[in-house]
Amino acid sequence: MTHPSRSLDEVIHQKNRLGILAVLAEADFVDFGYLKEVLDLTDGNLSRHLSVLEEQGLVSIKKTFEGRKPRTIVDATRRGRKALNEHLRAMQELINRVGVKEK
Repeated sequence: MTHPSRSLDEVIHQKNRLGILAVLAEADFVDFGYLKEVLDLTDGNLSRHLSVLEEQGLVSIKKTFEGRKPRTIVDATRRGRKALNEHLRAMQELINRVGVKEK
């Protein structure tokens, strides 16, 4: 029997990338600025994490313009939503197995 920790996705498990996918799971799509604000990340930091997720096929990024103002829209792909669900399932199994113990 494999330990539940072996099922954790190393790409998703990083806290900022997990946060990005968690926010995206709650909406159809979000604006780059919203992600930056809610996750308290710099432009560069958020861009880097989004690039990693996009390279893995977990998010899609669309750059548009509203008038002359650029807008970046981020969405979790079907693969990204499935990967997040599998990761959360593994985390829940790990939590159930270990439990929360107070000393």
